Amino acid sequence: MNEHLREASSSLVSGAPIAVIDIGSNSVRLVVYEHLSRSPTPIFNEKASCGLGREVATTGRLNADAVAKALSTLRRFRVLCDRMGVGRLFVLATAAARDASNGPEFVAACAEICRTDVELLSGKREAQLSALGVLSGVHHANGVVGDLGGGSLELADVQGHRIGSGVTFPLGGLALQDTSGRSLKKAAKIVKDTLTKETHLEHLKGRTFYAVGGTWRALARLHMFQRGYPLHVMHGYVIPAKEALEFVRLVQRVPVDTLSRIETVAEGRRQLLAYGALVLENVIRIGKPANVYISAQGVREGLLFEMLADDEKKVDPLIAATAELNEVRSRSPVHGWELVEWTDRFMASTGIEESVEEKRLRHAACLLADISWRAHPDYRGEQSLNLIAHAAFIGVDHPGRAFLGLAIYYRHVGMVDEDLSPRIRELVSARLLDRARILGAALRVAYILSAAMPGTLQEAPLLVDRGKLMLRLKGDLGPLGGERVGNRLRTLARLIGREPLIVT
Repeated sequence: MNEHLREASSSLVSGAPIAVIDIGSNSVRLVVYEHLSRSPTPIFNEKASCGLGREVATTGRLNADAVAKALSTLRRFRVLCDRMGVGRLFVLATAAARDASNGPEFVAACAEICRTDVELLSGKREAQLSALGVLSGVHHANGVVGDLGGGSLELADVQGHRIGSGVTFPLGGLALQDTSGRSLKKAAKIVKDTLTKETHLEHLKGRTFYAVGGTWRALARLHMFQRGYPLHVMHGYVIPAKEALEFVRLVQRVPVDTLSRIETVAEGRRQLLAYGALVLENVIRIGKPANVYISAQGVREGLLFEMLADDEKKVDPLIAATAELNEVRSRSPVHGWELVEWTDRFMASTGIEESVEEKRLRHAACLLADISWRAHPDYRGEQSLNLIAHAAFIGVDHPGRAFLGLAIYYRHVGMVDEDLSPRIRELVSARLLDRARILGAALRVAYILSAAMPGTLQEAPLLVDRGKLMLRLKGDLGPLGGERVGNRLRTLARLIGREPLIVT
């Protein structure tokens, strides 16, 4: 299995930067990714709020000023793509261009500027790509994806690698603002009448609602700051449904400028928050999900995921991301994979229960264990924790992020908690914290033995045997078992309740 993961992760790098321009109803965004891979890394991300969808619902046309701003933005984006050496550019247009009578004329102008075809997404196609984006970034997704843009709301059921048929509704923030005459009361009736009859929500009860789109991310950011939440990473932020319901009702009730940390939301987005809150309230009230999961992966990432070969789609996105970091930042990438196998044997011998998810996180931590070696020794633990906690990973939730950061923090500083933020520890269960400490202590033994170089750990197995934690140093490795190794072995032995023994 590990050999398969190693080979798969190294094969996912594919060519020059790849870019996607998303011409949405509210904003036009360019994202340039380092390359096509299972876990694509953005190297440039810029958006312009153009408001193409404003007035489309009532006039049937794209506003001339909005069109001029969008085309000007596209000219800038095309130059940026040229300067960045983008190999492939994909341009997508959504609800506003789809619904407006002058949409075809606008799309033709976009294609001429971008020097490539523009895919005008149908509502069903948009729902499918959003669902693919969620599948690409969530490990074992199970629920309903809801992508809220300026012009429309798309829904699609997801379970494992299966995507149900998608549907679309004109319930985007700008569309609701227009059709309701800026009346939240009228908008509430429109949303309720529309979603009460929606069958996708009938299958949401007790599952997860995956919220995609800028307005819902902005709401989640406000909720995050209100809680004083320690991680400001949006992807994987989970809000219990009851708590989300209370918050979105608050957003509708009070003037938007009175909300805590409203300055973190772009001014053009603020007026749409109440409409986004209204839609989410009805989704929760009608569908009764267990929680709301904020996904930063949507249509753009879904398009890239669709391009991958079937075997690449099956690769764990977290392992793919950590394997890439291991490749570019570790002293020896091979050593990271040796750690995976070395700790596999160690954990199997201890009798300590380890779930499939915990094993997966341990493998990812092994690949991240040496990414901060260039930092000053006094700051390697702190830098590793910050880098891992805030990295652009996908396929991991926030407790998983915290586990990864804590394990590598302990690998560098030892079992010392005094300088560690208690808020980070609060994100993990007592069980995960214990696993992070055990793994950190094991990695401390591994690195003092191997000096981060490959080929040593196979000759230095660490196993629980006959009630003792036994480190065997084979062949000419005997002299490695000095005082420092002994001290670190004793620390690990105390954590798992065993007596340490070095055998040469």
